[in-house]
Amino acid sequence: MTSCGAPDQSLPAVVAAGATLIEGTISQAGSPVSGAYVRLHDATGEFTAEVVSSPEGSFRFYAAPGAWELRALSPKGYTRGEITAAVGVNRAELVLS
Repeated sequence: MTSCGAPDQSLPAVVAAGATLIEGTISQAGSPVSGAYVRLHDATGEFTAEVVSSPEGSFRFYAAPGAWELRALSPKGYTRGEITAAVGVNRAELVLS
């Protein structure tokens, strides 16, 4: 269970026809990072959603197609990345520095 009320990130994703899914993993030195706060920001930098990464370092967001920024924060470090999401499944890999 997560403190932010996010759904369990380790369950298989169900993607409805026409939906946009941003999913990925967060790692450091080749190992998954669990318990990281992963935030989704829109193209203007506005905060949209937050989830906590699973024990396998997985995260996912359902979003609209377009440009997005991902930011991840954990006691192990911080990272950010950008993705342009299209309808369907979009993968993002985040690596803590």
